[in-house]
Amino acid sequence: MPATKTQVNLTALQNTTRILLTLWELGGVGAEVKRGELTRRVVQKGKKSADYKVFLDQLEKDNAIAVTKSTVSLSPAGVDLLNQSLKNVDFTFSSQVGAKTANALLKWIREMGTTSINSKADTNGKALGDTIASYEAFKSVALGVYDRLNRDYNFDNLVPIYRIRREIGDRVSRSQFNDWMLELQANDILQLIGGEMPSLTPDKAEDSIETKLGGVRYYAKQL
Repeated sequence: MPATKTQVNLTALQNTTRILLTLWELGGVGAEVKRGELTRRVVQKGKKSADYKVFLDQLEKDNAIAVTKSTVSLSPAGVDLLNQSLKNVDFTFSSQVGAKTANALLKWIREMGTTSINSKADTNGKALGDTIASYEAFKSVALGVYDRLNRDYNFDNLVPIYRIRREIGDRVSRSQFNDWMLELQANDILQLIGGEMPSLTPDKAEDSIETKLGGVRYYAKQL
């Protein structure tokens, strides 16, 4: 009996999620993972690496991964997609989960927060998501938010910091947000830029970042 469309979609969800989770566990955003190493981790018994090309092609098309002849790397959009996939009520593992996959999932839960669809909410009912407990988790979330805002609002690689702060919300304290954004700059991942902001209001200025030198940084640019 041929597979139904629902079964095909579920298989794609299962395999793309396993690929993204493995890339995240092997190095996170931007880490170049050898294709052979990725293949050894994700190809299931009875399957061939060629069987997974369709899933890699789709992830590359969705800008979730970057693929070269010998490496595969995870993008911020890929982290965002992985988060959505793990929270998808239709997602299940299709077979017995190996120790490496289980440990990767445990690492995700510890660093990124629970994958439960029941997130905290503010008094207006707006979802806040899960608390961000580490710099590495913040880096993945912040770069994912940066990538999405830059793409959806055509910011031309100058994303307002106040928009990033408001998207992340109460998942991190204001002071910790400032510290980790400055750490991203110190690690040459983001550049925080001052200058002028059209339609600047006191609340937008407050949600930007004031440095110890007294300057206010309004925009973030990924390096």
